[in-house]
Amino acid sequence: MLLLSLLACLSKVTILPPPIFDTSGIEETIDWPKVGEETTQILQQYVQVDTTNPEGNETRGAQFLGQILEAEGISYEIHESSPNRGNLIARLPATGEPEQGPLCLLSHIDVVTAETEKWDEDPMSGVIKDGYLWGRGTLDMKGMGAMELMTMLLLKRQNIPLKRDVILLAVADEEVSGEGVRYVADTYWDYLQCEHVVNEGGLGLHDMMFEGQTVYPISVAEKGSVWLKMIASGEPGHGSTPRPNEAPKYLLEAIETLGARDLEPSLEGPLDQFVVNIGGQKGGLYGFVLRNPLLRNTVVKKQMLDNPITRAAIINTVHVTGFGGQNKPNVVPSEVYAILDCRIQPDVDPQEFIAYLESMVSEHIRFEVISASTGSSSPIDDPFFYALARQAVRGEENAVAGPVVSVGYTDSNYLRPLGAKAYGFVPVALTAEDMEGFHGHNEKLSVENIHIGTKKLFLAVLEVSAKKSP
Repeated sequence: MLLLSLLACLSKVTILPPPIFDTSGIEETIDWPKVGEETTQILQQYVQVDTTNPEGNETRGAQFLGQILEAEGISYEIHESSPNRGNLIARLPATGEPEQGPLCLLSHIDVVTAETEKWDEDPMSGVIKDGYLWGRGTLDMKGMGAMELMTMLLLKRQNIPLKRDVILLAVADEEVSGEGVRYVADTYWDYLQCEHVVNEGGLGLHDMMFEGQTVYPISVAEKGSVWLKMIASGEPGHGSTPRPNEAPKYLLEAIETLGARDLEPSLEGPLDQFVVNIGGQKGGLYGFVLRNPLLRNTVVKKQMLDNPITRAAIINTVHVTGFGGQNKPNVVPSEVYAILDCRIQPDVDPQEFIAYLESMVSEHIRFEVISASTGSSSPIDDPFFYALARQAVRGEENAVAGPVVSVGYTDSNYLRPLGAKAYGFVPVALTAEDMEGFHGHNEKLSVENIHIGTKKLFLAVLEVSAKKSP
């Protein structure tokens, strides 16, 4: 009887509805190896365009993309949000009267800095070695930008009737302050009016929970971001004589207090559904555990807290990322501070979270807000989400896709409040070693991923953008 009760309460996996457009006919007419080779060559050249932020100089990258679009007869515009910070907009118009709002293919042109001396290959080389294309931006996110560009080229070359506009949107300064997307949205939103957006925020991971299984998280929401300067005040003094009322002591105590807080992990929402989907695909005993709400919230939650990546997804994080205010070794300053990068769940109010932190520390601590923003979310029950999920696992026997909340902050967080349904998904599958390249050394993307990812992205866009024959 107990077993029957447990079986009866198993959570349901996501069942994808049939596609709204059959892509098979168009798919069969395309020389995919040739397309993959062309996308790889574009990415090689794109990586070689230096758009390191700071200073960015994204106009260089926008011009590179624009030259390719122009050669294909696709018009484009470049708008600078500030000198040399170019943002590219290119549009393929709907055939006849649009049946729905535009689908926007979003990427950012800038890349983070690289410590060249610690790389095995030059970060700007775009060299291909051991089946990988090496270079800063291959993962974050010129690789996706090249796939989105090729999607536009294929739609044009195949002369596909479109029921909606498809817009390529490549913006500046995502890595530092989000200047590009804010400028484009604030200035040109009446022209863009993106109904759907695909952007970074999720990608495939080999062996994330089970060996041999590939999972494809698709971001349907993002955590909010709260950046704080936590300042401690105390009495100055000589370094030779420790005293109980010093600012460094108060700061260390506050850091320890925040680190020992109740984490209140939660599996509710999109991530919970993703775990259920993983269990449904895995099957067996493990599948039973993941699909049972009681077991999932005891066994699985503990395991997720032990992994830094999944831990960040189920709690509001408080991360000390820097310090300041120190003086000479023999001088105790009256003020010192720590920089906190806090990421909060989409339903958490930033001001309430700051008040919560203030309530935990002593009167010797105060907070200065560097920036604060709420999270955002998009619906799971949506044709574009279904298309991305369908194409993500297509042709793979041991793969599963599902919705998640992105722990990072992307440009999508600025577009969702404007009405866009934004989904974070780069259609590649990485190993744990590959993941180390994100903002790290030896960033690279396999040529196989470039080939497969380009096809997956194009077919997902085609499914929700092509006009059906009368």
